[in-house]
Amino acid sequence: MRIGHSTWVFNNRPTIISSGVVGGPFEAQGKIANDFDILHEDTWLNQESFEQAQQLMMEEASQIAVKKANIQKEQVDYFISGDLIYQITPTTFAAKTIGVPYFGLFSACATTAESLALAALIINSSGADYILSGSSSHNSAAERQFRYPTEYGGQKPPTAQWTVTGAGCVLLAKSGEGPVVSTATIGKVIDMGLTDPFNMGGAMAPAAADTIIRHLNDRNIDASYYDLIITGDLGKVGREASFDLLQKQGIKINDKQYVDCGLTIYKDEQPVQAGASGAACSAVVTYGHYLNKMKQGKIKRILLVATGSLHSPMSVQQKQTIPCIAHAVSIDAGSDVI
Repeated sequence: MRIGHSTWVFNNRPTIISSGVVGGPFEAQGKIANDFDILHEDTWLNQESFEQAQQLMMEEASQIAVKKANIQKEQVDYFISGDLIYQITPTTFAAKTIGVPYFGLFSACATTAESLALAALIINSSGADYILSGSSSHNSAAERQFRYPTEYGGQKPPTAQWTVTGAGCVLLAKSGEGPVVSTATIGKVIDMGLTDPFNMGGAMAPAAADTIIRHLNDRNIDASYYDLIITGDLGKVGREASFDLLQKQGIKINDKQYVDCGLTIYKDEQPVQAGASGAACSAVVTYGHYLNKMKQGKIKRILLVATGSLHSPMSVQQKQTIPCIAHAVSIDAGSDVI
């Protein structure tokens, strides 16, 4: 089941049988609004805090995935998810409502791929029949924790990114109709000594390149094997930096094949500086937009490389550098793809 040093191959072909994708009003103005199941008109979602609004979005995404699959909630064996907020409390409170056994994860914005990789591993080894896998974030909650409250109206540099308000979830099953999770490569923590919390893309770029290179080497394939290699939330700065790093390491990859969720979700005229970020970024874009393209037959193979910055407000205040990680998961269109 393992090839190379750190890549799992899922021979039993865990299947994504459904998904649920929820967003906020800013996401409703973006390029892929039609790929959301629910778009809320207000960032508060009639809740008392932004963190509770984030919790509700995670609950909604999970409920949508279960409903689409036409199964009962009681048939779900595990819920695997996480977020950016202190002690992943929005996800944990959502897990209370969802009411199934729960694995809480923190891998920052790489949580989407980490959750999917672990869910596929459990399904592949006959440890479960159905697993909900996802992640969430909220712009105002993340800004309040890591930078300044949105009410403060602080200026941001061009390298900063906009945290997605949303939640994305898939229901993974041991059999059924839908895209198949075929492999996963687990990332290493990479720290190049960067200290600027307003340049997450630049900090995460080396981790993305490292994981992609190890994935291709472990599988002994070229980048051309995939229709798209999709990074999580590198934005303009990180996407360009990681693209250059890959080319310098001899990876032959074309510009149109290498895309970023943080550059996919919003329109060019939306004021997001270098692009989107957040634990929900790769989840809503991949589980909404790109899975829909796969179901429509427009793409057959994708490699999702979700990237995460593993710093905290405390580590930044203590002037520590920013450690980063990237996990990769390959998704195939179906049984006809080998």
